Amino acid sequence: MENVEKYRNIIINFMQEQAKIRSNRTNVETQFIKDDAGGHYQLVNLGFNKGRRIYGCFLHIDLKPDGKVWIQHDGTDLGVAAILNDLGISKADIVLGFYQPKYRSYTGFSAA
Repeated sequence: MENVEKYRNIIINFMQEQAKIRSNRTNVETQFIKDDAGGHYQLVNLGFNKGRRIYGCFLHIDLKPDGKVWIQHDGTDLGVAAILNDLGISKADIVLGFYQPKYRSYTGFSAA
């Protein structure tokens, strides 16, 4: 699908920007993990804060071969789906994968 490359570039630019913004913290690093061949993109925090280990994925987006953008996990307060839509990804191509399929049709985004 022709949108796949366009969407890939939007996702990568967005994720790189978020990783850069979040990397300004001390002792906690944000890594952008990307697998272009598989269409998997994640932001992961790791490090230590107040003597406590920090590790976890807080944003996971998959780009499927059919051009659908699946937001598998959004642990931010940004509203990533709306941002991606504003950046040029059609609502019809964004799936909120963290909702059960029976509830996705109520979101304003694609059900699958």
